[in-house]
Amino acid sequence: MLAAHARTEAMLTLRNGEQILLTLLIPLVLLIGLSLLKIIDLPAPRVDSVTPRIFALAVMSSAFTGQAIALGFDRRYGVLKRLAATALPRWLLVAGRVVAGLVVVTIQLVVLAATALALGWSPSGLAWAVLLVILGTLTFGALGVLLGGALKAEVVLALANIVWFVLLLAGGIIVAADSMPDGMATIVRLLPSAALTDGLTTALMHGGVPDWSVFATLAVWGAGAAVIASRTTKLV
Repeated sequence: MLAAHARTEAMLTLRNGEQILLTLLIPLVLLIGLSLLKIIDLPAPRVDSVTPRIFALAVMSSAFTGQAIALGFDRRYGVLKRLAATALPRWLLVAGRVVAGLVVVTIQLVVLAATALALGWSPSGLAWAVLLVILGTLTFGALGVLLGGALKAEVVLALANIVWFVLLLAGGIIVAADSMPDGMATIVRLLPSAALTDGLTTALMHGGVPDWSVFATLAVWGAGAAVIASRTTKLV
């Protein structure tokens, strides 16, 4: 039942043109553009600097923005209410979405990694990167459920895209927290977007072990969002 539900959720996501634009095409364009064009100052080789950032963006796009919007509209059209009335237990409904999210993120990263390799990317620290991607997907997924499960679909659509845009530009993804003013950098480092980006950069670019604070930040955001979402998520 879990496999069938997860497969259905993943296929619905992959067949949605807007979702594909957000979760794959935009990260792909940014990966190629930032690697080949000197739009912002980055350490050389540029593709090695850009790839971890785009991986973090892809996780956020799929697990948070895509999840929030999909959940918001599923509630609006009564999908969750109908599923809750079937033989599927509620834990399986949640688990199916989680597994589907991991599948979609995996497909995203495979495509992005293949493109980065074609551009000359030299990865290292893959084991730590995989762990961070799983933790990041769960964290942003919980945040997506928190947003999409409590507000009206139109509000979720607007807020999810605004948050995505803000975190992309000022959340430690495109512009690293280290290059920001001290006060702002301290705040940005506490965001899950910056934590995931910093951790992936350390693992994939430098081949090092990410700092424990990266895992702690993601875990705290994920656990907090999950607890609140369990109390605020509505079926309709």
